[in-house]
Amino acid sequence: MNLLDLPVGHQGTVRSVRDAQPNDAIARRLRELGFVPGESLRLVTRAPFGGDPLLVQVGYTRFALRRSEAARVELEGAA
Repeated sequence: MNLLDLPVGHQGTVRSVRDAQPNDAIARRLRELGFVPGESLRLVTRAPFGGDPLLVQVGYTRFALRRSEAARVELEGAA
Protein backbone atom coordinates (compact mmCIF):
# COMPACT_ATOMS: atom_id res chain seq x y z
CA MET A 1 0.00 0.00 0.00
CA ASN A 2 1.19 3.53 -0.62
CA LEU A 3 0.31 6.85 1.00
CA LEU A 4 -2.41 7.53 -1.60
CA ASP A 5 -4.29 4.43 -0.39
CA LEU A 6 -4.30 5.51 3.26
CA PRO A 7 -7.71 6.73 4.48
CA VAL A 8 -7.91 10.22 6.00
CA GLY A 9 -7.18 10.18 9.73
CA HIS A 10 -5.37 6.83 9.64
CA GLN A 11 -1.75 6.10 10.48
CA GLY A 12 0.84 4.04 8.69
CA THR A 13 4.52 3.21 8.91
CA VAL A 14 6.91 4.09 6.10
CA ARG A 15 8.45 1.04 4.46
CA SER A 16 10.33 2.92 1.72
CA VAL A 17 10.28 5.83 -0.69
CA ARG A 18 10.30 4.61 -4.28
CA ASP A 19 12.69 6.25 -6.75
CA ALA A 20 10.97 7.01 -10.06
CA GLN A 21 14.37 7.25 -11.79
CA PRO A 22 18.05 7.00 -10.82
CA ASN A 23 19.16 9.87 -8.55
CA ASP A 24 15.53 10.93 -8.04
CA ALA A 25 15.64 14.38 -6.40
CA ILE A 26 12.04 14.23 -5.17
CA ALA A 27 12.49 10.84 -3.48
CA ARG A 28 15.74 12.05 -1.93
CA ARG A 29 14.02 15.18 -0.59
CA LEU A 30 11.17 13.14 0.90
CA ARG A 31 13.74 11.04 2.77
CA GLU A 32 15.49 14.18 4.00
CA LEU A 33 12.16 15.50 5.31
CA GLY A 34 11.67 12.39 7.46
CA PHE A 35 9.90 9.86 5.24
CA VAL A 36 12.30 7.09 6.27
CA PRO A 37 11.70 3.37 6.97
CA GLY A 38 10.04 2.78 10.33
CA GLU A 39 8.72 6.34 10.71
CA SER A 40 5.06 6.68 11.65
CA LEU A 41 2.85 9.11 9.74
CA ARG A 42 -0.79 10.16 9.57
CA LEU A 43 -2.87 11.40 6.65
CA VAL A 44 -4.54 14.52 8.06
CA THR A 45 -6.70 15.50 5.08
CA ARG A 46 -6.97 15.59 1.30
CA ALA A 47 -7.94 18.38 -1.06
CA PRO A 48 -11.58 18.33 -2.19
CA PHE A 49 -12.52 15.91 -4.95
CA GLY A 50 -9.34 13.85 -4.50
CA GLY A 51 -7.01 16.51 -5.88
CA ASP A 52 -3.73 17.99 -4.70
CA PRO A 53 -2.45 18.43 -2.05
CA LEU A 54 -2.55 15.85 0.73
CA LEU A 55 -1.72 16.99 4.25
CA VAL A 56 0.54 14.46 5.98
CA GLN A 57 1.90 14.59 9.52
CA VAL A 58 5.28 13.04 10.38
CA GLY A 59 6.04 13.52 14.07
CA TYR A 60 4.96 17.07 14.92
CA THR A 61 5.54 18.39 11.39
CA ARG A 62 2.93 18.61 8.66
CA PHE A 63 3.70 18.47 4.95
CA ALA A 64 1.56 19.21 1.90
CA LEU A 65 2.36 16.63 -0.77
CA ARG A 66 1.24 16.29 -4.35
CA ARG A 67 -0.47 13.02 -5.25
CA SER A 68 2.53 12.08 -7.41
CA GLU A 69 4.85 12.53 -4.40
CA ALA A 70 2.55 10.64 -2.02
CA ALA A 71 2.40 7.71 -4.46
CA ARG A 72 6.14 7.16 -3.94
CA VAL A 73 5.79 6.59 -0.17
CA GLU A 74 5.26 2.86 0.43
CA LEU A 75 3.67 1.88 3.75
CA GLU A 76 3.97 -1.29 5.86
CA GLY A 77 0.47 -1.10 7.26
CA ALA A 78 -2.29 1.14 8.45
CA ALA A 79 -4.14 1.48 11.72
